[in-house]
Amino acid sequence: MTVWNAERSSDFRGPLDVNRAATAVVDAQDTVIGWSPAAERLLGYKAEEILGKPVATLLPPGQAAAVLPPPPLFRGNEIRVALHRDGRELTVATAVCPLAGADTALRVVVATELQDLRIWEARQSLLHGLATQSPVGLAIYDTDLRLTWCNSAYEQEMGRPLAEFRGSRADELYSEGKFVTRGHPPTLDTVMRHVLDTGEPFLDLHFQGRPPTDPETDHLWSCAYYRLQDANGHVFGVCEDAFDITDRYRAQRRLALLVEAGRGVGTALDVMVTAEKITEVAVPEFASTVTVDLARAVLEGEVPATSGSAAMSLVRVARCSADEAGQEKPGEGPAPAPSVSHSPVEYPSGSPQDRSLASGGLVLDDSVLVVPLRAGNSTLGLVTFIRGTGAIFDSGEVSLADELVARTAVSIDNARRFTRERTASLALQRQLLPQHVPEQSAVDLAYRYLPTDDVTGVGGDWFDVIPLSGTRVGLVVGDVVGHGLQAAATMGRLRTTVRAFAQMDLDPVELLSRLDDLVAQSAEEQRAELGTPDGMYADVTTGATCLYAVYDPVSRRCVMARAGHLPPAVVDPDGRLSFPDLPAGPPLGLGGLPFESMEIELPVGSLLALFTDGLVEARDRDIDHGLDILGRVLSDRHVSLEELCDRAVAELLPGGSTADDTALLLVRTRELDPSQVTEWELPAEPVAAGQARELATQQLHRWGLEELSFATELCVSELVTNAVRYAEGPIQVRLIRDRTLLCEVADRGHTSPHLRHSGDDDEGGRGLFIVAQLVQRWGTRYTRSGKTIWTEQAFPTTGPSSSLS
Repeated sequence: MTVWNAERSSDFRGPLDVNRAATAVVDAQDTVIGWSPAAERLLGYKAEEILGKPVATLLPPGQAAAVLPPPPLFRGNEIRVALHRDGRELTVATAVCPLAGADTALRVVVATELQDLRIWEARQSLLHGLATQSPVGLAIYDTDLRLTWCNSAYEQEMGRPLAEFRGSRADELYSEGKFVTRGHPPTLDTVMRHVLDTGEPFLDLHFQGRPPTDPETDHLWSCAYYRLQDANGHVFGVCEDAFDITDRYRAQRRLALLVEAGRGVGTALDVMVTAEKITEVAVPEFASTVTVDLARAVLEGEVPATSGSAAMSLVRVARCSADEAGQEKPGEGPAPAPSVSHSPVEYPSGSPQDRSLASGGLVLDDSVLVVPLRAGNSTLGLVTFIRGTGAIFDSGEVSLADELVARTAVSIDNARRFTRERTASLALQRQLLPQHVPEQSAVDLAYRYLPTDDVTGVGGDWFDVIPLSGTRVGLVVGDVVGHGLQAAATMGRLRTTVRAFAQMDLDPVELLSRLDDLVAQSAEEQRAELGTPDGMYADVTTGATCLYAVYDPVSRRCVMARAGHLPPAVVDPDGRLSFPDLPAGPPLGLGGLPFESMEIELPVGSLLALFTDGLVEARDRDIDHGLDILGRVLSDRHVSLEELCDRAVAELLPGGSTADDTALLLVRTRELDPSQVTEWELPAEPVAAGQARELATQQLHRWGLEELSFATELCVSELVTNAVRYAEGPIQVRLIRDRTLLCEVADRGHTSPHLRHSGDDDEGGRGLFIVAQLVQRWGTRYTRSGKTIWTEQAFPTTGPSSSLS
């Protein structure tokens, strides 16, 4: 805006004012006898050119503007057409003022352009509207900060006419109010004094207070302050513009509350955490106290009954109060919210909570608002919002509470479903994992299994210890991809399959090869049944890993193979740690590469650790660092296996759980005493059966097991006879006195005998059938050089116990 426009805008005199308008003085003959400079600027005539001429030269009769009917000359305030000196026609507004007592001069004619008049009228209407109709409160304070004028909106806010409070100071009118905009002075006096002293205006300052017309409710105004001065630059006061934005502020708070709820509620799949979060969000912004009561069935992951809600058993799971939570102590920060004992709650008949349960809808009772947590057709519980006395909930706040509780109900229902699935998964997993690992002659053992955290869900890690023939023991650890019921079920399938294959005395390579074939076949079948048209279906079984090791306490040798799993850790009796360079092999179900085994000798007292990657790998730690920590823990050879397990878990999983479940199996090798094992080599001749019977009987007498002589002689005789008849020599016979009596006959043949029922007229075929009736168990295992047929007999009740080194 130019300086000239600014000056004109600040001049509140009308455009027809004699000091501003084009002015002509006429006599009784309508002759111009006076001419102002403004008239010269408007119409182009100099004084010497127009004086003495009739006024009709400027304002010809009958030349009124088309907007009005032609008026007679000088009828009063009119809109006329004036002639400029250059011939142009101008639309002007005119006014005539008679001069009383003048000799020659009869009247004064003033004129201005119609556009200037319209602008001035609009400004006048604006000022009048601001004073009488504007919703913005306007007030003028003098340099002493006393009120001198205000508009109608301000009067309505004060609830009385201006005359009753004119002259009051600003801080007297709102004694309890304060500015809440950060970075600005808090009081009205300070803000206005700053504006008067510096001339710097303040815009959009938020002032909080209680107006006289609503003394029980806090209001919020958006205020602006600017200095007032006259045309000479003299400061005479400050103007205040104030607009009540309470409703807008409340709407923004409600939106912010929903945003905060969206960020916080439902971030954890935990019923308790979700319930606590809504109380933290709503207090103190929305209510002074919030409680959450849930049906007991929800805490167990179940759905409450859809009928009889009024009789529902509720448990208090969360409570937050502005009087108890968030109070700061010096140097300690905000105090935590009080804990909830999760005790049952009962509401009396007719209470808002009882009515809400009975009706299934929300209940508003003055300053108490009860909203049910509903999911589908079920009521999960209640959320109660409580305010101070007299602070009621309006319709918008009721809708907000309904929305908050609806979102919380969805999150709680999701957490409930997760709790149910996790509980089922854990129960299934516990049933599928070894419930009790029996004591083994081959090894001392300890183990730990830790499920995943509550967010990730149950995983598919497993371990197993499988007794094998010949006092050997099979050690297994595996990991299934994924989490949840499917992973737990898959783990059970794999564990059962491994145990079945192990009982067939398969060596580690053959066992993993067969397991790999079954996994690949299962994945292919599932793709065919459940796969999408493009074949994109992922089975959690595919990609599972497994490590299988077999330890023989007689030879002290351990054979192991792995399918994509981490190698075991081995600590010798002197405390030296190593990770055997065991060929990795592909994960199960992928195929493409063969499995390879490694055989190592383990001195008595060696420590063998089998584990899953959840133990050594974490988000903030790479696997090599985890293996270093595990090796350091295991190298302490003066600690028991149970304590080593505890130390490993404490060092590697300080939080007690991770995003992946964890299995750890520790075994310390043992050796059978030489006095417990005896072995003979016999030629593949018919006399070998008799020799075997005699040698076995003598050994049983030395062991004090005479009661087993008859059955043992029969077993040895039959097995050796079969070896002589159907296999190749030489023949090895071995007796082992462990927890049971083991009898083994080995030859170089690869054909296994089969148990069959002979007919009445058959001359043979009954020997192996008789053997099977005399022993607890029997079976066949294959070696590189042939096969071994073994039997197992229980000791007599008074028989000797085994002795292990």
